[in-house]
Order: sequence, then C-alpha cells, then structure tokens
Amino acid sequence: MKLNDLKIDKTWTLFLDRDGVINDRLIDDYVKHLHELKIIDGVPEAIKIFTEQFNRIVVVTNQQGIGKGNMTADDLAIIHGFIADVIKSNDGKIDEFYFAPQLAKEKSNYRKPGTGMGLAAQKDYPEIDFKKSLMIGDSETDIEFGMKLGMKTIMLKNGGNVSTKADYIFTNLFQVAQALINKN
Repeated sequence: MKLNDLKIDKTWTLFLDRDGVINDRLIDDYVKHLHELKIIDGVPEAIKIFTEQFNRIVVVTNQQGIGKGNMTADDLAIIHGFIADVIKSNDGKIDEFYFAPQLAKEKSNYRKPGTGMGLAAQKDYPEIDFKKSLMIGDSETDIEFGMKLGMKTIMLKNGGNVSTKADYIFTNLFQVAQALINKN
C-alpha cells in the first residue's frame, strides 16, 4: 500500500520523533545546547509539505539528558524554540513539543514506548484521533509508541536498524513528504 493511499487530510495528526528525524542524532550523547543542533537537510521543506497535509504536527521526544542532569528544561526550550523558528521561516509549523525527561530505568509511561506524550497531546488537542495519526521515528520505541495508540507508523532508516513492525520504511523525512504528494 502506498503512503498516499491513507487519504491523509486536515483531519489527521502527524507525530514526529526529534533526534534522527528532525535533527542529527548525537551518538552516545544528547543535543544539550543550540550549537550542537544540526537540522537534517530537507526537514524544513518536508514540514512545510506536512503543514499543508495535516491538521496538527507534534513532536514527541525522550530527553533523559534532563533526568541525568546533563541539561535543563530551559536548555531544551531554547533548542525547540529554534527548531520551531526555522520551520516557521520555511512556511511550516509544529504545534507542540512534548518531551519526557525521565530516565529509561524509571519505566515511566510518559517515555516512549509508553503512550503518555500521545495522551497529553490528545488532552491538549481533543480533535486528535489516533486512528487518523501517523508516527514517524527512527527507533523501535517510536514505532511501538505509535502502534500502542493505533497509529500508522513510519520508520526512517537513516543508516540504522530497520523495523519490520513499521507500516512503512523511508530513508528520511523529505522522502516521506515527497511520497505524500506524489499521486502516482
């Protein structure tokens, strides 16, 4: 089934992971400060296309660097503000950034693959219907998060392991955007 067979329209919500999807993932580290952030090529253009297709776009990101004391919520707010500004300057939008500061060992339901961030988004935006939602991530926990909530899922392979659980597999966000608007 092709991605555009989903008939995505303004009743749909797009959920995006951050590291490895919007910005380069730092191996064995966290983006703690703005100077460490590199937005992946094609992401602003992709999100512009998504803005035209989806009603809501939300980012859901595990950020245990806060729980470890490597950064603060204020540091993260600066990074997310910058990302939002870059997206906005390219005629796109991100409605909200949700983050889980808990450590993985805490087994918090707010951390992916737990559903807490998705449920928080639905509480803030009651029109969100998980059956009309798409989760794009680059890890198994992203795909499990989407599956637990009944979303369609896309794994970005970005040179890493590829999930067989995901509904679709693409290389990067721009490729997903192109597939959405390609009616062939």
